[in-house]
Amino acid sequence: MSSSTGTKIELQILNKIPEIERVCNSITTFSRQHSIDEKIISNLYLAIDELLTNIIRYGYRDEKDHTIYVRCTIEKELLTLQIEDDSYPFDPNKAPIPDLTNDLENRKIGGLGIYLVKNMMDDVKYVTKNGKNTLTLTKKCTIN
Repeated sequence: MSSSTGTKIELQILNKIPEIERVCNSITTFSRQHSIDEKIISNLYLAIDELLTNIIRYGYRDEKDHTIYVRCTIEKELLTLQIEDDSYPFDPNKAPIPDLTNDLENRKIGGLGIYLVKNMMDDVKYVTKNGKNTLTLTKKCTIN
C-alpha cells in the first residue's frame, strides 16, 4: 500500500525481499517528480536497498509477516527518509567502522553497507520505543 501527497510519500510493505524493489522504484519516481539531483537519488536507492535488506534478513527472529513503513519527505531542499519497523533493535550509529585497509577478499563480511549509508547521508538518527524502531535519514538536496 502507498500514498503520496505533494512533498510526501508513504509506503507500507511486508518483510519480504521482493518488496524492496517496489519501495526503491516508488521513491526514485517520487524524487524525480521533485527534481532531486540524480546522484542523490542513486544514493537514496542504495540506502533504502541496504537498510531494508538488513532489516528483513537480520532483524526478524520469526517467520511471521511484519509491516514496515517507509516515508519520504521533501521540504525546503531537505530530503528525509524514515523507516519504521518492529524488528530486533539495531542502531546503525553504534555499528563499528569496517576495516577499509584490507583487500576485499580479506575483509570481514558486514558493516560496509551501513558505513556507506552513514557517509552518503547528512544525518542518521535511530530511536526505539514501544517495540518500534525508527530510522530517520536526512540529506540536503539541490532541486534542479
